[in-house]
Amino acid sequence: MKTRSIILMGSLVLSLMIIIPAAGVGSEEYGALKAIKSVNAVFDFRTANPKSAVVYLDLIRQTFKDPNIRSVTDYPEFVVIFMGPAVKLISTQTEDFTPEEKESLSKIASIISDMEKDGIKLEICVFAAHASGVDPATILPEIKQVGNGWISLIGYEAVGYSLVPVY
Repeated sequence: MKTRSIILMGSLVLSLMIIIPAAGVGSEEYGALKAIKSVNAVFDFRTANPKSAVVYLDLIRQTFKDPNIRSVTDYPEFVVIFMGPAVKLISTQTEDFTPEEKESLSKIASIISDMEKDGIKLEICVFAAHASGVDPATILPEIKQVGNGWISLIGYEAVGYSLVPVY
């Protein structure tokens, strides 16, 4: 069942990656983008499955770089806040993962590095890290540690960031 979900999700992402560039810059497909002058989004990232996380993180990065987003602004503001079980996926503590999951964790680390280079802000809820048994000292260096991820979410939403849940 898990494998089937991952395959379906991967197919959806692949389809979107083919369709979106074909739509062209400033396409009529995204009429909602015409009414805005900036793109600010905060992703509440709680996905615990390493394979799913790879797909979602790659999709967030592709969305950040999408020509339709860039037709609104050259400088979209994206923030990914890792909370709940997702905190285990961005730590160097990997002993509880299978070899296959460790491959996905390596891909996650690579995508995280690329996201940070692109200008996507990354945060982790330290409260969730402690609750999940993750030592904050083992968190990937690109990720800013905040005491409570909900406070960050509240702050970003209060200044106009769109909330995108990733569960």
